[in-house]
Amino acid sequence: MKNNLFRALILVFVIAVILFISLRNTRGQYIKLAGLVQGTSYHITYKSRQGKNLQQEIDSLLADFDRSCSIYLPGSVISRINHNDPTVEADAKLIAIFNKSVEVNRETGGAFDITVGPLVNAWGFGFTAGSETDSNTIDSLMQFIGMDKVKLSGNKIIKENPNVMLDVNAIAQGYSVDIIAHYLEKLRVKNYMVEIGGEVRTRGRNDKGNIWRIGIDKPLEGNVTPGENLQAILQLDRKSLATSGNYRKFYEKDGVKYAHTIDPKTGYPVISNLLSTTVVADDCMTADAYATAFMVIGLNRTIDFLDQHKTLDAYLIYSDEKGQYNVYISKGFSRYMAEQL
Repeated sequence: MKNNLFRALILVFVIAVILFISLRNTRGQYIKLAGLVQGTSYHITYKSRQGKNLQQEIDSLLADFDRSCSIYLPGSVISRINHNDPTVEADAKLIAIFNKSVEVNRETGGAFDITVGPLVNAWGFGFTAGSETDSNTIDSLMQFIGMDKVKLSGNKIIKENPNVMLDVNAIAQGYSVDIIAHYLEKLRVKNYMVEIGGEVRTRGRNDKGNIWRIGIDKPLEGNVTPGENLQAILQLDRKSLATSGNYRKFYEKDGVKYAHTIDPKTGYPVISNLLSTTVVADDCMTADAYATAFMVIGLNRTIDFLDQHKTLDAYLIYSDEKGQYNVYISKGFSRYMAEQL
């Protein structure tokens, strides 16, 4: 009799624990935030057990990020470095970006290079107006290009020549996504989606209880708003995604369209049949940097690179000799595919 009573009490206790855990997991609400930052928009969705709106805190974090890494903000840390302020020291955010840039530069044989600032400006894509660009101009600027011309010494970024300028636009946006994601995780948020300018990081489930669904944009000219025209839909959990594409930013001169991706080896915009690269990695800073690097090295070298680097997966859209769209999907990428549109 006592044994039966004991077993019944144990059963009641187990059921109570299960109900408690179930109620705990379902408690809370999903908060959706949106705003403008870094010349683009952001969309953040997260599940809050207290239903707390974090818009003010997130906007403050993003503003602080700009004060560190924005080349368009005259008083930012990176702007002061570019203008050779002898008193400026790199903060933790800029140091993290610098170290990741060195890593990706080494892995890609120099295809990713944050010293492209003078070239980006010369071609009219940077923070100065851009002038008439010819071969003499590019040749004169190439002496200031290369990761071997900058180094990190303590908290100081040392430039070999004062004309060396840093441009972290190809990696900073991805890192800002990581910073917001890390902030949410510090608050023990287990379900979130952070998107800034099309760069994304996710964890857990959405408000319908499903894995987060993220779209890949079609490489259509003028398709500048993420999510309007989709090529495919992915399912992502604890992963990050970044896309780079030559159809988003270009300018036309003498009837020729020049892409925004600058090859740091030649000094010229890349001419390639690779139209778009979408990279999935553990963190968004890594995905962002490699998405840009792949646009530089082109289709065939990117495929070879992915075969050798299994921690990265990519979805590549390219045009064939007839101008038709084609897709290359790396071996590990298929696990994320939800729909091919």
